[in-house]
Amino acid sequence: MARMSIVFGVVLIALGLVSYFGTGSQHPTALIPTWFGVALGVFGFLAMSPDESRRKLFMHINVTIGLLGLIGAAWRALSAYGHARSQGVDPDKIALAAQGAMAGLLLVYVLMCVKSFINARRQREL
Repeated sequence: MARMSIVFGVVLIALGLVSYFGTGSQHPTALIPTWFGVALGVFGFLAMSPDESRRKLFMHINVTIGLLGLIGAAWRALSAYGHARSQGVDPDKIALAAQGAMAGLLLVYVLMCVKSFINARRQREL
């Protein structure tokens, strides 16, 4: 799962950079997925350890980062969409797509981590 964390980190970094440059480099908040990706990548790298307790610690940190990112991105996408519609304007499509993509990626990541944690516990119980 540590390698998968690095993969998701790289994808989030790319998403943040694409959205930042897609907005004409005017909105630094478009880089938020990049920072989540950097965190997932760093802790994913640290989780590649033969020591089981160290691996568990860093993977639990990663899934917490993923869950916080998922909640934040989903909340921001929904509230920005609702606010724009209540004002009678179209929402920023690039921002909405980036927030939705980040939420979707992190949802998949968190579900994969939970499944991995369940499988690891079952393996230990055998």
